[in-house]
Amino acid sequence: MTKRAFIFIGIALLLITNLNAACHGKFINPISDICWKCIFPIRVAGIEVVRSHTNGDEKNTKRVICKCFRPQLRMTLPGIPISFWEPVRLIDITREPYCMVSLGGKSLSKSGEANVKGRGDPHAKKNVPGHKESFYQAHWYIYPIIYWLEVIMDFMCLDNASIDVSYMTELDPLWNDDKKAFILHPEAILFGSLIAQGACIADCAAASRKKGLPLDPLFWCNGCQGSLYPFTGMVPLHSSGVQGSLLITGKLMAKLHRELLLWGTTGSPALCQKYPMPFIRKSQYRLQMTYPLPDTQRCHAFGETETLWYAGKEFPVKGEDFAYLIWRKRDCCLI
Repeated sequence: MTKRAFIFIGIALLLITNLNAACHGKFINPISDICWKCIFPIRVAGIEVVRSHTNGDEKNTKRVICKCFRPQLRMTLPGIPISFWEPVRLIDITREPYCMVSLGGKSLSKSGEANVKGRGDPHAKKNVPGHKESFYQAHWYIYPIIYWLEVIMDFMCLDNASIDVSYMTELDPLWNDDKKAFILHPEAILFGSLIAQGACIADCAAASRKKGLPLDPLFWCNGCQGSLYPFTGMVPLHSSGVQGSLLITGKLMAKLHRELLLWGTTGSPALCQKYPMPFIRKSQYRLQMTYPLPDTQRCHAFGETETLWYAGKEFPVKGEDFAYLIWRKRDCCLI
């Protein structure tokens, strides 16, 4: 083999290594990587039977008895209201298009450059000294781990869907275009003022209190991370990867609610079945980081400040993409 052939093979191997190095991640360990105490509090018939010492909880129905119509039996049956938190979804926030962080860092793109817009490296904003912006892609996984592990019991209140990848922003033409995304949220024009954005400070404070919850009426705010509008992958004021990834998580979830791909699961209307919720109810969710470093001590409220816990959660190369486990409040009539 000639010297030129050796050089060519060496360059090819170097390119392959660089492509693989661009995508990092890990499979979530359902035992050691999940904050299982985030399932609390658990309430039965309006009574708190297991308390949470770390996370807040929204108002619950005070009903002692509920009743729901069962189409299979063609009759209405009485039951007992029960409420708990369940981990039901996973989300990847990645700088590299088609990089599946929660699938072990596998890339679905051979070139790694399938969408240059997907680069999440922050860069300085034009004419705004000291400010940076970034862009991320996101992947949404169906992940009903309680049902699959049968942690509680196999009953109708659990989300029993199959584990699957259900949404990839690389395939969404609205994700990288603020103007096109406007068709999903024409009301965004009302929330671009300083007054509307200033209201997000109150949302940040409410979500960041001990056992605090976000302010649901301020549906355009993602608390301390900024505004949910527009529903695209752009982070206009990038301060850290954790801040940017939390904002992108909120944006995608708000977008999925607007597209009626996410529904309401809390309150009296949810006792018998889920219901359409075009505007996200932030207090219905909790977030837990699973990559690059699993946060197994507590979950975080939607919009809670990351400044108290993000230290060490972002680092070069393998710590620049992120994954979060989505916990959802579930109110259900147990029959």
